[in-house]
Amino acid sequence: MIIGTIIVEGIVYEAQSLKEKRSVLKSVITRIRQRYNISIIESDHQDVWQRVEWSLVSIGTTRTQAEKELQKALAIIDSHPTLEVTKVSWEWL
Repeated sequence: MIIGTIIVEGIVYEAQSLKEKRSVLKSVITRIRQRYNISIIESDHQDVWQRVEWSLVSIGTTRTQAEKELQKALAIIDSHPTLEVTKVSWEWL
């Protein structure tokens, strides 16, 4: 069993309040959870309205399987027009 973790940091340029930021984050998190077997949380910058840090975790029988799921989730985050990903850190357990 392989556990893959990525930490994604980003900027929400158009958010002018925490409420607007949460709206953007909720739509991205919902899309990822509905499509893929991935756990995702906002792990830092909860009180900053233009920064975000997510932690995503996927468990698979092979590293390739877990990596594909995480890459698909990362593609959803990258495709969102109001988000810019600034840093991605990968870790394998």
